[in-house]
Amino acid sequence: MPICPVCEITYDSWDQVSDHMLKFVEKSEAKHVMWLNHNISIKSLNQKELSEKLEEFFSLNESLAMWIRRRFIERFYGTEPHPFMVAMQNPTKGVLLGYVLEHQHFLRNWVRILSTIIYRSEYDDVVRYELENMTTEFLGFEGKPSHYELLIRMGESLGLKRAEILSTPPLPATLSAIKTWKNIAETKGWVETMAAMHSLELVSDRSLIKDGATIPYFSPKILESNEYPDAVKNFLREGYEADLYHAGEALRLVEKYAKNPEIIQVIVLKSFDAFAKYLLSRLERGMMLDPLVKA
Repeated sequence: MPICPVCEITYDSWDQVSDHMLKFVEKSEAKHVMWLNHNISIKSLNQKELSEKLEEFFSLNESLAMWIRRRFIERFYGTEPHPFMVAMQNPTKGVLLGYVLEHQHFLRNWVRILSTIIYRSEYDDVVRYELENMTTEFLGFEGKPSHYELLIRMGESLGLKRAEILSTPPLPATLSAIKTWKNIAETKGWVETMAAMHSLELVSDRSLIKDGATIPYFSPKILESNEYPDAVKNFLREGYEADLYHAGEALRLVEKYAKNPEIIQVIVLKSFDAFAKYLLSRLERGMMLDPLVKA
């Protein structure tokens, strides 16, 4: 069913959604205007033009998983990649420290949100997938340190003490993003929550390049460079190798159990909005530590 991506109200046609959104545009209502600017066009559109654009935007020509993948590429790796990804092509110490100090909060929230999926899903393949993800992200597996532990070690290798890393509170944008994801987990179904969270793992899925991403998450040259401590390379390599599977398998499960693709699409876009702000907070933190960091 056609749906307003802001209000989540369903309609019988995209013409009705277009009418609804244009009424808010006339009032300069911020949420609807911002959504259109981010996802459709910054240009003024008439009712018919907007209706056609909305239908095209939400059309599942291939699959829900591929739709999410393509929207992620457009948002973060399109003609104007997100500034954090640009900074990660040749990251300074400040960029990496900003990454460490904000991402610790993201990862701690990550496992808490995934636990709600386990609690609410009745499917064993979903529970097994989430348990494996939580283990690799937070506990470690078969003698290997967790992604969370590797992150802390990266910060230590760059000069921060562990206690300093763990005691640094999140910046407001990180906290706001975390609240968005908690709200999704508390008010939406487990499939929607799964889509909202695991679509974010596409960020380091290096196979996005073959689907049109203009740059990778970070330059692979970093993994072979002597300019960075081993702890930096160990942390980046873990995500580089794991998230190719993590995101792909999660989106396969979302596709398998999705009963309402339209609401999943809307929730995923809201998660992307939160993620974009959160990535900027990594740079903001980096700027607080290093004047050479730019946003």
